[in-house]
Amino acid sequence: MSQRTRRLPPYRDSLAGTLLAAREAVMAPIRPMLRDAGVTEQQWRVLRVINDAGSIEPTALAEAALLFAPSVTRILKELVERGLIVRTPDPEDGRRSFVTLAEPGRALLDETSKRTIRQLDRYAAAFGQERLAALLTELGALIAAIGPAEQD
Repeated sequence: MSQRTRRLPPYRDSLAGTLLAAREAVMAPIRPMLRDAGVTEQQWRVLRVINDAGSIEPTALAEAALLFAPSVTRILKELVERGLIVRTPDPEDGRRSFVTLAEPGRALLDETSKRTIRQLDRYAAAFGQERLAALLTELGALIAAIGPAEQD
């Protein structure tokens, strides 16, 4: 009995290619908003995670933002210098620190979020709110089934 050799699909039809194309479709209209706000995609992710957490330790921040720790270190340094976040030493362990949003960071996040939410509403209108919710649920299940994403 001969065994057929399975071949990879064309990249654009692969799981990775399709997910990347979807990410690019989602981010393309948002990138100009981030440029207008003066932040990169990675800085935006960091600001969003800090906002969600209230206060967070850099290692946990890197994990939540899906970024490598050295990238987060560089991003935090720049965001502190710009006055968008505040870094506070852990009073119980001087080797650790926590980061929180400074008022200018909160204002940037609030203003940019308004524009981003309008774009996300357009996605829901175009694709369907229920379909979008189901897609997010399925993607969450995929992540749970195959393991955590590698950081970029």
